[in-house]
Amino acid sequence: MADSGDDPVYYVISDLHMGGDEQLGTVDFLPELLAFLERLEDTDENAQLHINGDAFGLWEVTEHDGIDKLEALIERYPDLFAQLRATGAAIPITLLPGNHDSELAAFDEYVDLLAEYNVELVQSESITRPIGDRTIHFEHGHQQDENNRFEDFGNPYETPLGYYYNTLVTSRAGRLSERGRYNWLKDVQAVTPTERVPRWLLSKYFYREMNPLLRYGLLPFLLLFNLSVLLAVLAGLDVAGVWTIPVETADAVLTQLGLVGEAVHFFLVAAVVTVGSLLVVSVPAYLILRDFGHTVERFGVLEGDLTVDPEQPYIEAARDVFAENPETAVFCYGHTHRPTTTEVEGRVLVNTGTWLKRLHRRDVVTGVLPPVFYPSYQLCVVRIATESGSVVVDYEEIAKADPSAEELTLTERVLTLGRAPTPTLPDRTVVSPDGTNDTDETAERVDETLSSRE
Repeated sequence: MADSGDDPVYYVISDLHMGGDEQLGTVDFLPELLAFLERLEDTDENAQLHINGDAFGLWEVTEHDGIDKLEALIERYPDLFAQLRATGAAIPITLLPGNHDSELAAFDEYVDLLAEYNVELVQSESITRPIGDRTIHFEHGHQQDENNRFEDFGNPYETPLGYYYNTLVTSRAGRLSERGRYNWLKDVQAVTPTERVPRWLLSKYFYREMNPLLRYGLLPFLLLFNLSVLLAVLAGLDVAGVWTIPVETADAVLTQLGLVGEAVHFFLVAAVVTVGSLLVVSVPAYLILRDFGHTVERFGVLEGDLTVDPEQPYIEAARDVFAENPETAVFCYGHTHRPTTTEVEGRVLVNTGTWLKRLHRRDVVTGVLPPVFYPSYQLCVVRIATESGSVVVDYEEIAKADPSAEELTLTERVLTLGRAPTPTLPDRTVVSPDGTNDTDETAERVDETLSSRE
């Protein structure tokens, strides 16, 4: 055990989401998590481990009720809980509930059961911990999200909107995932924000579930859709007598190519006819859908956003905490799964990311094909410590194999050539004793998943 006279060093992880029905019960990062816990068990630092919410996917467990959910997870992951017990005997482990495991705050039996594995469960939405002469504010972050906010945290009967999405959509996806051509539907829990689920489903249907003969038959038309539209417009101008297509020149070039030229000629004619027909149909369809959208907007059926703004609510919450408690140096949260650091009032707002798979949207290089969702892992550990009187925040990424080679088809990789994501973690942030903030590169580093391109 480390010397207790030293300032504590906090290791923070969040959003593990371990548990769920059937396929959701698979923990892809379990070997890496066990190795990390073993490392903390043998550390010489005055370390503490803080699990900042959503350690367990209890909302996604619908086959058990109450304390039985956690007991089922203990039975499913015996190595994990054995290692928690060993690590917790060496350093303090604190667990804060999130929204997905909010019922941990509802029953004292959870406190007693986790204590058997040397994990201190704090049945609260936030806690404060000392760091040198300053403090750290920890919260999971769901209370800044209107779809997952609790008015009475710890009330087992309160169910925000997010509860229904996870029990009815995410949990069911876990039960159905194996029915696909490969086990992909369970990854719906990694799609953020949830508005992207329809596009993600379309993408996985086209690249994975569609009959291959149909997909590869459509592929040339969709790849050359833009060219086909141009040719259709030129053909329309030719018919109207506005501009004449140099047909003879084009035919002469294609004739020189022999059978290949004939095939290209046939394809271009078919593409123009197909696109022309689609354009004729799409114009009235667009007008009808546009009018329907305006009608829905007038009635307010879909009023408001489905997901919380990724940053602004937390910046405002941090300002409130810093104003009320000037000694606070760090506001640490999770929930949005986006590892970021942001300077706020001379202090720092820290997001601890997630250990779940992350999906990065990438548009194809040409045509009108569905976007590709690149999978990646950023097993993220935040280390908060003191150095020369300053509070220092570092990110550590625990290596895990890139899943894209296994989970993306050759078609997906070719269509996004040069657009594969390279997610990075924020640089070191230093909060000086006088309240100023410094980083190695910038005062604010926002992960690329916040960009509109994803």
